[in-house]
Amino acid sequence: MPTVAVDKEDLFERLGQSYTTEEFDHLCFEFGIELDEDTTSEVEEAIKKGLPAERPKQKAPVYQLVEPASMLTTTVSPETAQIRPFFACAILRNVKFTPRSYASFMDLQDKLHQNICRRRQLVAIGTHDLDTLEPPFRYEARPPNNIKFKPLNKSEEYTAAELMNVYEGEKHIARYLHIIRDSPVYPIIYDKQDRVLSMPPIINSEHSKITLDTKNVFIDVTATDETKLNIVVNIVATMFSEYCAEPYSIEPVRVVYPDGRTVIYPDVSSRRTTARASYINSCTALSLSSEEVASLLERMSLEASVSPSNPDEIQVDVPCTRPDIFHECDIMEDAAIAYGFNNLPRTFPTTSTVAQPLAVSKLSDLVRQEWAMAGWVEVLPLILCSHDENFAWLNRTDDNKTAIKLANPKTAEYQVIRTSLLPGLLKTIRENRKHPLPIRVFETSDIAVKDTSAERQSRNIRHAGAVWCNKTAGFEIVCGLLDRIMAMLEVPRIFTHMENATHGYYLKETEDPTFFPGRAAKIFYRPKGNPPYSESQMSQTPSASGTAQEAAASGPVAAVKEAVSAAVSKLKSTGDVEIGLIGILHPTVVEKFEIPYPCSALEFTLEPFMKEVPHIWADDA
Repeated sequence: MPTVAVDKEDLFERLGQSYTTEEFDHLCFEFGIELDEDTTSEVEEAIKKGLPAERPKQKAPVYQLVEPASMLTTTVSPETAQIRPFFACAILRNVKFTPRSYASFMDLQDKLHQNICRRRQLVAIGTHDLDTLEPPFRYEARPPNNIKFKPLNKSEEYTAAELMNVYEGEKHIARYLHIIRDSPVYPIIYDKQDRVLSMPPIINSEHSKITLDTKNVFIDVTATDETKLNIVVNIVATMFSEYCAEPYSIEPVRVVYPDGRTVIYPDVSSRRTTARASYINSCTALSLSSEEVASLLERMSLEASVSPSNPDEIQVDVPCTRPDIFHECDIMEDAAIAYGFNNLPRTFPTTSTVAQPLAVSKLSDLVRQEWAMAGWVEVLPLILCSHDENFAWLNRTDDNKTAIKLANPKTAEYQVIRTSLLPGLLKTIRENRKHPLPIRVFETSDIAVKDTSAERQSRNIRHAGAVWCNKTAGFEIVCGLLDRIMAMLEVPRIFTHMENATHGYYLKETEDPTFFPGRAAKIFYRPKGNPPYSESQMSQTPSASGTAQEAAASGPVAAVKEAVSAAVSKLKSTGDVEIGLIGILHPTVVEKFEIPYPCSALEFTLEPFMKEVPHIWADDA
């Protein structure tokens, strides 16, 4: 949950009442939030206990647009479509800043940048002293070498390209450079005299910076998302319109887009929605009339009235400051908050339900239990890893079609979602390599891969993996671990002489760069119901007998190899599924993970072994 710091004195002044810590904690709970800590030194040591504080009742402010005789205009150039195509602005006239309100103004912008603006990637805010500028304004996009101005808190001018190098050493700005660094054009805002206001989303101009003496504030907002643009410009403009000489008044600005479309910003009008008193009562176990529900909503700064055509329907006007209200359930939540969560009646559900585990979770628990009883230790590494750990360190190549990559990873350690359990298991051994040998660890968890056929373009796959580390490779140990879990899953081993087996698993030698040459095998699973290799298919095996005779003539060793190869080829039917790998890890793999001992590893998917379970929801079928 996010933590928001507020000035205690300023908050109580706005509420029109002072509270003790206990009273304010109770008030926060009534609104569905939690008081984290009171850090002021004015808290009394002995708190007078009394009745809980009443919820303050204040009329919601009514925001209004005050159109001037000549409305200011901002023109958007076509080139901005390459970088940040949306623009909005607003003007606050005759603002009276105090040190406290000025600091709050700056803090509001920073909070919005870090949250709804997604660290300025979606939206960027700029504020300017309007008296230092001359409208109309132009929002353009130019090559970085064609942009030159004096940035905020700097004493000399730089080109935009030079600023990329200047701010690399300043952490509070360097984190945003990647947003536009590689673009052929950078967004820039000019006034009539070609003076720069800002270069969003990086920095404002020193020329137009606001101070405590600023009277008229020009707010610019640029974005890649039009919905977020409207939300942010509304919040910034309305929150500080309170400090205008005429409170809650905002001067609009006309924005002309390249296609000729004209938009007036900001739009502070409320939007009409409806809610049913019966729905709110059914969710809260209350029996409130429509008038009582409307009264509760009024206490949450929502204009509400009973519909004249339907006594069960409540018409709600949602202000522009409440973008969090989408559906009827959001209005129901506000009504419950106003009523008081602690005052809601406690009742038993009218229906009785019985939970059941997912099939894959039940299967995973079986694997965990059996491998733990075999003496292996379960580990829980992170699902994120570096690109090298997932590919290069395992001697694998990235096909750019499988791994899900983070667009802007915070550190090089968390770049991709793992496509194998091995990196996490090997990193666990690396961090515990000083423990007594042998080290035997396992994990039963998900990997994730791209899947263009799925709605979310990805899917999770439940895997089981284990690694044995000792002075000897211990390949037979992990083979025994595989045999054990297959026995518990009632999946028999298919040997080379069992051509007619209808169900089971078998190993087939393979070459995989992650494993030592000649010491790796694929794990195949033959589900129940798949036909075994038919006699006609066996007879169609290319000159198997002839090849065996030729191999016998060339030597007994070659004959044995050819016989085994022919038997394996007979076993593999069209319905057999490759489920995993087993083998001794390649020396370069253990070296890259800084493990000084040989390791054997096992990894396979559990999903083919899931049994049919009843559908939990009706639309699961």
